[in-house]
Amino acid sequence: MTADPLAPLDLAFWNLESAGHPMHLGALGVFAARSPSAGAHAADLLAARAAAVPGLRMRIRDVWQPLTARPSLSALRRPWPAPGESLASALRRPLASALRGPFAFGGAAREPDPGFDPVDHIRLHAPAADFHAAAGRLMERPLERSRPPWEAHVLPGQDGASFAVLFKFHHALADGLRALTLAAALMDPMDLPAPRPRPAEPPRGLIPDVRKVPDLVRGALSDAGRALDIGAAVARSTLDMRSSPALGCAPSGTRRTAGVVLDLDDVHRIRKSVGGTVNDVLIAVVAGALRRWLDERGDGSEGVAPRALVPVSRRRPRTAHPQGNRLSGYLLRLPVDERDPLARLALVRTAMDRNKDAGPHRGAGAVALLADHVPPLGHRLGGPLLGQAARLWFDVLVTSVPLPGFGLKLGGDPLGAVFPLAPLAPGHSLAVAVSTYRGRVHYGLVADGAAVPDLDRLAAAVTEEAETLIDACDT
Repeated sequence: MTADPLAPLDLAFWNLESAGHPMHLGALGVFAARSPSAGAHAADLLAARAAAVPGLRMRIRDVWQPLTARPSLSALRRPWPAPGESLASALRRPLASALRGPFAFGGAAREPDPGFDPVDHIRLHAPAADFHAAAGRLMERPLERSRPPWEAHVLPGQDGASFAVLFKFHHALADGLRALTLAAALMDPMDLPAPRPRPAEPPRGLIPDVRKVPDLVRGALSDAGRALDIGAAVARSTLDMRSSPALGCAPSGTRRTAGVVLDLDDVHRIRKSVGGTVNDVLIAVVAGALRRWLDERGDGSEGVAPRALVPVSRRRPRTAHPQGNRLSGYLLRLPVDERDPLARLALVRTAMDRNKDAGPHRGAGAVALLADHVPPLGHRLGGPLLGQAARLWFDVLVTSVPLPGFGLKLGGDPLGAVFPLAPLAPGHSLAVAVSTYRGRVHYGLVADGAAVPDLDRLAAAVTEEAETLIDACDT
Protein backbone atom coordinates (compact mmCIF):
# COMPACT_ATOMS: atom_id res chain seq x y z
CA MET A 1 0.00 0.00 0.00
CA THR A 2 1.08 3.58 -0.63
CA ALA A 3 0.37 6.70 1.36
CA ASP A 4 -3.23 7.91 1.03
CA PRO A 5 -3.85 11.62 1.79
CA LEU A 6 -6.52 12.15 4.42
CA ALA A 7 -9.85 13.39 3.13
CA PRO A 8 -10.72 16.90 4.35
CA LEU A 9 -13.18 15.72 7.03
CA ASP A 10 -10.70 13.12 8.32
CA LEU A 11 -8.07 15.84 8.51
CA ALA A 12 -10.48 18.03 10.47
CA PHE A 13 -10.99 15.28 13.06
CA TRP A 14 -7.22 14.69 13.25
CA ASN A 15 -6.63 18.35 14.06
CA LEU A 16 -9.58 18.79 16.43
CA GLU A 17 -7.85 16.58 18.98
CA SER A 18 -5.77 17.91 21.84
CA ALA A 19 -3.85 16.19 24.61
CA GLY A 20 -6.67 16.81 27.06
CA HIS A 21 -9.51 16.17 24.63
CA PRO A 22 -9.16 12.98 22.54
CA MET A 23 -11.28 12.49 19.42
CA HIS A 24 -11.80 8.75 19.28
CA LEU A 25 -15.01 6.79 19.08
CA GLY A 26 -15.53 3.41 20.69
CA ALA A 27 -17.73 0.38 21.18
CA LEU A 28 -18.06 -1.76 24.28
CA GLY A 29 -19.02 -5.32 23.42
CA VAL A 30 -20.08 -7.72 26.19
CA PHE A 31 -19.61 -11.45 25.54
CA ALA A 32 -20.93 -14.49 27.38
CA ALA A 33 -17.88 -16.48 28.51
CA ARG A 34 -17.87 -20.27 28.42
CA SER A 35 -14.84 -20.45 30.72
CA PRO A 36 -12.98 -18.16 33.14
CA SER A 37 -10.08 -17.99 30.67
CA ALA A 38 -12.26 -16.78 27.79
CA GLY A 39 -11.02 -13.19 28.14
CA ALA A 40 -7.35 -14.17 27.86
CA HIS A 41 -8.15 -16.38 24.89
CA ALA A 42 -10.01 -13.48 23.24
CA ALA A 43 -6.99 -11.20 23.66
CA ASP A 44 -4.75 -13.78 21.97
CA LEU A 45 -7.21 -14.14 19.08
CA LEU A 46 -7.46 -10.38 18.57
CA ALA A 47 -3.69 -10.03 18.42
CA ALA A 48 -3.35 -12.91 15.97
CA ARG A 49 -6.12 -11.70 13.66
CA ALA A 50 -5.24 -7.97 13.67
CA ALA A 51 -2.07 -8.64 11.68
CA ALA A 52 -4.20 -9.82 8.73
CA VAL A 53 -6.50 -6.75 8.59
CA PRO A 54 -4.89 -4.13 6.31
CA GLY A 55 -6.96 -1.25 7.68
CA LEU A 56 -5.57 -1.82 11.18
CA ARG A 57 -1.98 -1.44 9.97
CA MET A 58 -2.53 2.14 8.78
CA ARG A 59 -0.94 4.99 10.71
CA ILE A 60 -1.49 8.70 10.11
CA ARG A 61 1.57 10.75 9.28
CA ASP A 62 1.65 14.55 9.20
CA VAL A 63 2.73 15.98 5.85
CA TRP A 64 5.11 18.94 5.98
CA GLN A 65 6.05 19.46 2.36
CA PRO A 66 8.21 22.42 1.28
CA LEU A 67 6.26 25.41 0.11
CA THR A 68 8.13 25.48 -3.18
CA ALA A 69 9.43 22.64 -5.29
CA ARG A 70 11.50 22.94 -8.44
CA PRO A 71 10.73 20.46 -11.22
CA SER A 72 13.51 18.00 -11.95
CA LEU A 73 15.29 17.94 -15.32
CA SER A 74 13.84 14.52 -16.08
CA ALA A 75 10.35 15.85 -15.41
CA LEU A 76 10.91 18.71 -17.86
CA ARG A 77 11.96 16.23 -20.55
CA ARG A 78 8.83 14.10 -20.24
CA PRO A 79 6.43 14.34 -23.21
CA TRP A 80 3.24 16.30 -22.69
CA PRO A 81 0.68 14.82 -22.70
CA ALA A 82 2.30 11.61 -21.42
CA PRO A 83 1.88 8.46 -23.52
CA GLY A 84 -1.64 7.15 -23.05
CA GLU A 85 -2.72 10.26 -21.11
CA SER A 86 -5.71 12.27 -22.25
CA LEU A 87 -5.42 15.98 -22.82
CA ALA A 88 -7.92 16.61 -20.03
CA SER A 89 -5.73 14.70 -17.56
CA ALA A 90 -2.64 16.58 -18.72
CA LEU A 91 -4.41 19.90 -18.18
CA ARG A 92 -5.41 18.85 -14.68
CA ARG A 93 -1.88 17.76 -13.77
CA PRO A 94 -0.52 21.24 -12.86
CA LEU A 95 -3.50 21.89 -10.58
CA ALA A 96 -3.08 18.52 -8.85
CA SER A 97 0.63 19.25 -8.40
CA ALA A 98 -0.18 22.60 -6.82
CA LEU A 99 -2.65 20.99 -4.43
CA ARG A 100 0.00 18.45 -3.42
CA GLY A 101 2.55 21.22 -2.95
CA PRO A 102 1.92 24.56 -1.25
CA PHE A 103 -1.76 23.88 -0.53
CA ALA A 104 -1.06 20.40 0.87
CA PHE A 105 1.37 21.85 3.40
CA GLY A 106 0.11 20.90 6.85
CA GLY A 107 -1.98 17.94 5.69
CA ALA A 108 -1.70 14.30 6.69
CA ALA A 109 -1.65 10.93 4.98
CA ARG A 110 -2.66 7.40 5.86
CA GLU A 111 0.11 4.85 5.22
CA PRO A 112 1.12 1.34 6.36
CA ASP A 113 3.16 1.26 9.56
CA PRO A 114 6.35 -0.71 8.82
CA GLY A 115 6.79 -1.48 12.51
CA PHE A 116 3.19 -2.56 13.14
CA ASP A 117 2.86 -5.02 16.01
CA PRO A 118 -0.67 -6.01 17.10
CA VAL A 119 0.55 -6.56 20.64
CA ASP A 120 1.00 -2.78 20.95
CA HIS A 121 -2.74 -2.33 20.42
CA ILE A 122 -4.28 -5.20 22.42
CA ARG A 123 -4.51 -4.93 26.21
CA LEU A 124 -5.67 -7.63 28.63
CA HIS A 125 -6.78 -6.07 31.93
CA ALA A 126 -7.47 -7.37 35.39
CA PRO A 127 -11.01 -8.65 36.03
CA ALA A 128 -13.54 -5.81 36.24
CA ALA A 129 -16.67 -5.63 38.37
CA ASP A 130 -18.23 -2.86 36.22
CA PHE A 131 -17.45 -2.85 32.51
CA HIS A 132 -18.78 0.68 31.97
CA ALA A 133 -16.74 2.15 34.82
CA ALA A 134 -13.60 0.61 33.34
CA ALA A 135 -14.55 1.77 29.84
CA GLY A 136 -14.95 5.35 31.04
CA ARG A 137 -11.43 5.42 32.43
CA LEU A 138 -10.03 3.90 29.23
CA MET A 139 -11.91 6.36 27.01
CA GLU A 140 -10.08 9.20 28.76
CA ARG A 141 -6.71 8.13 27.38
CA PRO A 142 -5.72 9.52 23.96
CA LEU A 143 -4.57 7.09 21.31
CA GLU A 144 -0.90 7.02 20.39
CA ARG A 145 -0.64 9.24 17.30
CA SER A 146 2.70 7.83 16.10
CA ARG A 147 1.24 4.39 15.31
CA PRO A 148 -2.10 3.13 13.91
CA PRO A 149 -4.65 4.98 16.08
CA TRP A 150 -6.77 2.16 17.46
CA GLU A 151 -6.84 -0.09 20.53
CA ALA A 152 -8.75 -3.10 21.84
CA HIS A 153 -9.03 -3.54 25.61
CA VAL A 154 -10.17 -6.93 26.92
CA LEU A 155 -11.92 -6.79 30.31
CA PRO A 156 -12.59 -10.15 31.96
CA GLY A 157 -15.58 -10.21 34.28
CA GLN A 158 -15.06 -10.91 37.95
CA ASP A 159 -17.78 -13.57 37.83
CA GLY A 160 -15.97 -15.51 35.09
CA ALA A 161 -19.23 -15.75 33.14
CA SER A 162 -18.61 -12.78 30.84
CA PHE A 163 -15.95 -10.53 29.41
CA ALA A 164 -16.00 -7.26 27.49
CA VAL A 165 -13.92 -5.77 24.69
CA LEU A 166 -13.60 -2.01 24.34
CA PHE A 167 -12.61 -0.99 20.82
CA LYS A 168 -11.24 2.53 20.31
CA PHE A 169 -10.74 4.06 16.86
CA HIS A 170 -9.62 7.59 16.10
CA HIS A 171 -12.31 9.42 14.16
CA ALA A 172 -9.70 10.29 11.52
CA LEU A 173 -9.14 6.57 10.91
CA ALA A 174 -12.77 5.50 10.77
CA ASP A 175 -16.34 6.68 11.11
CA GLY A 176 -18.90 4.47 12.82
CA LEU A 177 -19.56 2.22 9.84
CA ARG A 178 -15.88 1.85 8.98
CA ALA A 179 -15.03 1.09 12.64
CA LEU A 180 -17.72 -1.61 12.61
CA THR A 181 -16.13 -3.17 9.55
CA LEU A 182 -12.67 -3.20 11.14
CA ALA A 183 -13.92 -4.64 14.44
CA ALA A 184 -16.05 -7.28 12.70
CA ALA A 185 -12.94 -8.44 10.80
CA LEU A 186 -11.52 -9.57 14.16
CA MET A 187 -14.55 -11.67 15.10
CA ASP A 188 -14.92 -15.37 14.31
CA PRO A 189 -14.98 -16.06 10.56
CA MET A 190 -18.40 -16.33 8.93
CA ASP A 191 -19.89 -16.22 5.46
CA LEU A 192 -20.77 -12.61 4.63
CA PRO A 193 -22.32 -11.15 1.48
CA ALA A 194 -19.71 -9.67 -0.83
CA PRO A 195 -19.74 -5.86 -1.03
CA ARG A 196 -21.15 -4.36 -4.19
CA PRO A 197 -18.35 -3.05 -6.40
CA ARG A 198 -18.04 0.67 -6.96
CA PRO A 199 -19.31 1.75 -10.37
CA ALA A 200 -16.57 2.13 -12.96
CA GLU A 201 -15.64 5.67 -13.93
CA PRO A 202 -16.74 6.60 -17.45
CA PRO A 203 -13.92 6.75 -20.02
CA ARG A 204 -12.43 10.18 -20.57
CA GLY A 205 -12.12 11.65 -24.02
CA LEU A 206 -8.99 13.09 -25.56
CA ILE A 207 -10.22 16.62 -25.05
CA PRO A 208 -12.58 18.09 -22.46
CA ASP A 209 -16.24 17.93 -23.46
CA VAL A 210 -17.25 21.57 -23.85
CA ARG A 211 -20.89 20.53 -23.51
CA LYS A 212 -20.21 19.84 -19.83
CA VAL A 213 -18.89 23.32 -19.09
CA PRO A 214 -22.35 24.75 -18.23
CA ASP A 215 -22.92 21.83 -15.85
CA LEU A 216 -19.53 22.47 -14.20
CA VAL A 217 -20.38 26.14 -13.77
CA ARG A 218 -23.78 25.30 -12.33
CA GLY A 219 -22.11 22.81 -9.96
CA ALA A 220 -19.67 25.42 -8.72
CA LEU A 221 -22.49 27.92 -8.18
CA SER A 222 -24.51 25.24 -6.40
CA ASP A 223 -21.58 24.51 -4.06
CA ALA A 224 -21.26 28.21 -3.26
CA GLY A 225 -25.00 28.48 -2.67
CA ARG A 226 -24.95 25.43 -0.43
CA ALA A 227 -22.10 26.89 1.64
CA LEU A 228 -24.01 30.15 2.08
CA ASP A 229 -27.17 28.25 3.01
CA ILE A 230 -25.34 26.17 5.64
CA GLY A 231 -23.63 29.25 7.09
CA ALA A 232 -26.91 31.15 7.30
CA ALA A 233 -28.65 28.18 8.92
CA VAL A 234 -25.92 27.91 11.56
CA ALA A 235 -26.22 31.63 12.28
CA ARG A 236 -30.00 31.34 12.65
CA SER A 237 -29.64 28.38 15.02
CA THR A 238 -27.60 30.51 17.43
CA LEU A 239 -30.13 33.35 17.59
CA ASP A 240 -32.54 31.51 19.88
CA MET A 241 -30.28 29.28 21.95
CA ARG A 242 -32.43 27.41 24.47
CA SER A 243 -30.01 24.91 25.91
CA SER A 244 -29.16 24.04 29.50
CA PRO A 245 -25.90 24.77 31.31
CA ALA A 246 -25.82 21.08 32.23
CA LEU A 247 -25.07 20.20 28.59
CA GLY A 248 -21.97 22.39 28.39
CA CYS A 249 -18.80 22.47 30.45
CA ALA A 250 -15.14 23.33 30.48
CA PRO A 251 -13.38 20.10 29.39
CA SER A 252 -11.94 18.20 32.35
CA GLY A 253 -10.36 15.34 30.37
CA THR A 254 -12.37 12.80 32.39
CA ARG A 255 -14.95 10.39 30.99
CA ARG A 256 -17.87 8.34 32.23
CA THR A 257 -19.85 5.84 30.18
CA ALA A 258 -23.18 4.13 30.77
CA GLY A 259 -25.36 1.74 28.79
CA VAL A 260 -29.09 1.15 28.41
CA VAL A 261 -30.82 -1.79 26.72
CA LEU A 262 -34.39 -1.58 25.38
CA ASP A 263 -36.48 -4.22 23.65
CA LEU A 264 -36.79 -3.43 19.94
CA ASP A 265 -40.33 -4.85 19.92
CA ASP A 266 -41.35 -2.17 22.43
CA VAL A 267 -39.90 0.52 20.17
CA HIS A 268 -41.86 -0.89 17.24
CA ARG A 269 -45.04 -0.86 19.35
CA ILE A 270 -44.59 2.87 19.87
CA ARG A 271 -43.78 3.47 16.21
CA LYS A 272 -46.81 1.53 14.98
CA SER A 273 -49.07 3.36 17.41
CA VAL A 274 -48.08 6.94 16.54
CA GLY A 275 -46.26 6.65 13.19
CA GLY A 276 -42.84 7.89 12.19
CA THR A 277 -39.65 5.85 12.24
CA VAL A 278 -37.73 3.85 14.82
CA ASN A 279 -35.12 6.64 14.82
CA ASP A 280 -37.82 9.21 15.65
CA VAL A 281 -38.80 7.15 18.69
CA LEU A 282 -35.21 6.71 19.85
CA ILE A 283 -34.52 10.47 19.61
CA ALA A 284 -37.77 11.29 21.43
CA VAL A 285 -36.70 8.92 24.23
CA VAL A 286 -33.49 10.97 24.57
CA ALA A 287 -35.52 14.20 24.78
CA GLY A 288 -37.76 12.81 27.50
CA ALA A 289 -34.83 11.36 29.43
CA LEU A 290 -33.06 14.73 29.38
CA ARG A 291 -36.22 16.36 30.75
CA ARG A 292 -36.39 13.91 33.67
CA TRP A 293 -32.67 14.20 34.36
CA LEU A 294 -32.58 18.00 34.30
CA ASP A 295 -35.60 18.27 36.62
CA GLU A 296 -34.22 15.71 39.08
CA ARG A 297 -30.79 17.34 39.36
CA GLY A 298 -32.39 20.78 39.86
CA ASP A 299 -31.38 22.40 36.57
CA GLY A 300 -34.96 22.53 35.32
CA SER A 301 -36.39 21.79 31.88
CA GLU A 302 -38.76 24.70 31.36
CA GLY A 303 -37.87 26.62 28.20
CA VAL A 304 -35.09 24.14 27.32
CA ALA A 305 -34.85 22.96 23.69
CA PRO A 306 -31.23 22.01 23.02
CA ARG A 307 -29.94 21.56 19.48
CA ALA A 308 -29.19 17.92 18.70
CA LEU A 309 -26.80 17.04 15.90
CA VAL A 310 -27.87 13.80 14.21
CA PRO A 311 -25.07 12.60 11.89
CA VAL A 312 -26.10 11.16 8.53
CA SER A 313 -23.81 8.68 6.81
CA ARG A 314 -23.30 9.13 3.09
CA ARG A 315 -22.00 5.57 2.74
CA ARG A 316 -23.88 2.62 1.36
CA PRO A 317 -23.43 -0.20 3.91
CA ARG A 318 -22.64 -2.97 1.40
CA THR A 319 -20.69 -0.88 -1.07
CA ALA A 320 -16.88 -0.96 -1.05
CA HIS A 321 -16.01 2.68 -0.35
CA PRO A 322 -12.53 4.03 0.26
CA GLN A 323 -11.40 4.75 3.77
CA GLY A 324 -12.42 7.95 5.50
CA ASN A 325 -15.44 9.72 6.91
CA ARG A 326 -18.43 10.33 4.69
CA LEU A 327 -20.78 12.30 6.92
CA SER A 328 -23.33 15.06 6.89
CA GLY A 329 -26.01 15.69 9.51
CA TYR A 330 -29.36 17.05 10.61
CA LEU A 331 -29.81 19.67 13.32
CA LEU A 332 -33.05 19.72 15.30
CA ARG A 333 -34.40 21.09 18.54
CA LEU A 334 -35.08 18.48 21.18
CA PRO A 335 -38.47 19.38 22.74
CA VAL A 336 -37.23 18.90 26.31
CA ASP A 337 -39.63 21.58 27.55
CA GLU A 338 -42.72 19.71 26.27
CA ARG A 339 -44.57 17.94 29.09
CA ASP A 340 -46.55 15.41 27.05
CA PRO A 341 -44.42 12.41 25.91
CA LEU A 342 -46.52 11.83 22.77
CA ALA A 343 -46.35 15.52 21.89
CA ARG A 344 -42.56 15.34 22.28
CA LEU A 345 -42.46 12.44 19.85
CA ALA A 346 -44.69 14.31 17.38
CA LEU A 347 -42.38 17.34 17.50
CA VAL A 348 -39.31 15.16 16.92
CA ARG A 349 -41.02 13.43 14.00
CA THR A 350 -41.98 16.77 12.42
CA ALA A 351 -38.45 18.14 12.80
CA MET A 352 -36.87 15.01 11.31
CA ASP A 353 -39.33 15.01 8.40
CA ARG A 354 -38.42 18.64 7.71
CA ASN A 355 -34.71 17.78 7.71
CA LYS A 356 -35.23 14.81 5.40
CA ASP A 357 -37.26 16.92 2.97
CA ALA A 358 -34.39 19.44 2.80
CA GLY A 359 -31.82 16.65 2.48
CA PRO A 360 -28.43 16.11 4.17
CA HIS A 361 -26.69 18.71 1.99
CA ARG A 362 -28.57 21.71 3.36
CA GLY A 363 -29.12 23.30 6.74
CA ALA A 364 -27.04 23.83 9.85
CA GLY A 365 -26.39 20.11 10.34
CA ALA A 366 -24.42 19.87 7.09
CA VAL A 367 -21.40 21.84 8.33
CA ALA A 368 -19.20 18.77 7.84
CA LEU A 369 -19.59 19.21 4.07
CA LEU A 370 -17.73 22.53 4.25
CA ALA A 371 -14.55 20.66 5.23
CA ASP A 372 -14.05 19.82 1.54
CA HIS A 373 -13.49 23.51 0.76
CA VAL A 374 -10.78 24.16 3.38
CA PRO A 375 -7.09 23.64 2.45
CA PRO A 376 -5.05 21.30 4.69
CA LEU A 377 -3.14 24.11 6.36
CA GLY A 378 -6.46 25.75 7.20
CA HIS A 379 -7.56 22.58 8.98
CA ARG A 380 -4.31 22.45 10.94
CA LEU A 381 -4.43 26.08 12.02
CA GLY A 382 -8.19 26.31 12.47
CA GLY A 383 -8.81 22.89 14.04
CA PRO A 384 -8.35 24.00 17.68
CA LEU A 385 -10.52 27.08 17.10
CA LEU A 386 -13.20 25.02 15.38
CA GLY A 387 -13.25 22.61 18.29
CA GLN A 388 -13.89 25.45 20.71
CA ALA A 389 -16.75 26.64 18.47
CA ALA A 390 -18.59 23.28 18.53
CA ARG A 391 -20.68 24.49 21.48
CA LEU A 392 -22.03 27.31 19.31
CA TRP A 393 -23.10 24.83 16.62
CA PHE A 394 -24.96 22.18 18.64
CA ASP A 395 -25.59 21.13 22.24
CA VAL A 396 -25.68 17.34 22.20
CA LEU A 397 -24.75 14.62 19.72
CA VAL A 398 -27.34 11.88 19.08
CA THR A 399 -25.98 9.39 16.57
CA SER A 400 -27.10 5.99 15.29
CA VAL A 401 -24.48 3.33 14.44
CA PRO A 402 -25.70 0.42 12.27
CA LEU A 403 -24.85 -3.12 13.35
CA PRO A 404 -25.34 -6.41 11.51
CA GLY A 405 -28.50 -8.37 12.13
CA PHE A 406 -26.64 -11.63 12.62
CA GLY A 407 -24.89 -12.65 15.83
CA LEU A 408 -21.15 -12.20 16.25
CA LYS A 409 -18.77 -14.41 18.22
CA LEU A 410 -15.18 -14.19 19.43
CA GLY A 411 -13.46 -17.46 20.16
CA GLY A 412 -16.86 -19.16 20.09
CA ASP A 413 -18.22 -16.86 22.81
CA PRO A 414 -21.34 -14.97 21.62
CA LEU A 415 -21.59 -11.20 21.64
CA GLY A 416 -24.63 -10.41 23.74
CA ALA A 417 -24.61 -6.61 23.84
CA VAL A 418 -22.72 -3.80 22.16
CA PHE A 419 -22.78 -0.17 23.31
CA PRO A 420 -21.53 2.44 20.79
CA LEU A 421 -19.54 5.29 22.33
CA ALA A 422 -19.38 8.58 20.43
CA PRO A 423 -16.57 11.14 20.71
CA LEU A 424 -17.31 14.05 23.00
CA ALA A 425 -17.00 17.44 21.32
CA PRO A 426 -15.02 20.14 23.20
CA GLY A 427 -17.28 22.12 25.50
CA HIS A 428 -19.96 19.42 25.57
CA SER A 429 -20.81 17.34 28.61
CA LEU A 430 -22.78 14.56 26.91
CA ALA A 431 -22.92 12.46 23.71
CA VAL A 432 -25.45 9.72 22.91
CA ALA A 433 -25.01 6.84 20.44
CA VAL A 434 -27.58 4.15 19.62
CA SER A 435 -27.30 0.74 17.96
CA THR A 436 -29.76 -2.08 17.31
CA TYR A 437 -28.44 -5.61 17.71
CA ARG A 438 -30.23 -8.96 17.88
CA GLY A 439 -33.66 -7.53 18.68
CA ARG A 440 -32.47 -5.02 21.27
CA VAL A 441 -31.64 -1.33 21.25
CA HIS A 442 -28.39 -0.34 22.95
CA TYR A 443 -27.82 3.24 24.09
CA GLY A 444 -24.21 4.19 24.79
CA LEU A 445 -23.80 7.37 26.88
CA VAL A 446 -20.48 9.21 27.10
CA ALA A 447 -20.07 12.19 29.42
CA ASP A 448 -17.46 14.47 30.89
CA GLY A 449 -16.83 12.78 34.24
CA ALA A 450 -16.55 16.00 36.22
CA ALA A 451 -19.62 17.66 34.69
CA VAL A 452 -21.92 14.60 34.81
CA PRO A 453 -21.15 12.53 37.92
CA ASP A 454 -24.77 11.29 37.82
CA LEU A 455 -24.66 9.67 34.37
CA ASP A 456 -26.22 6.49 35.78
CA ARG A 457 -29.26 8.55 36.70
CA LEU A 458 -29.60 9.73 33.08
CA ALA A 459 -29.31 6.11 31.94
CA ALA A 460 -32.17 5.17 34.27
CA ALA A 461 -34.20 8.07 32.85
CA VAL A 462 -33.84 6.59 29.34
CA THR A 463 -35.48 3.35 30.53
CA GLU A 464 -38.21 5.26 32.37
CA GLU A 465 -39.01 7.43 29.35
CA ALA A 466 -39.36 4.39 27.09
CA GLU A 467 -41.78 2.83 29.58
CA THR A 468 -43.75 6.09 29.75
CA LEU A 469 -44.09 6.18 25.96
CA ILE A 470 -45.29 2.56 25.90
CA ASP A 471 -47.91 3.31 28.58
CA ALA A 472 -49.03 6.44 26.74
CA CYS A 473 -49.47 4.48 23.50
CA ASP A 474 -51.36 1.66 25.25
CA THR A 475 -53.81 4.10 26.81
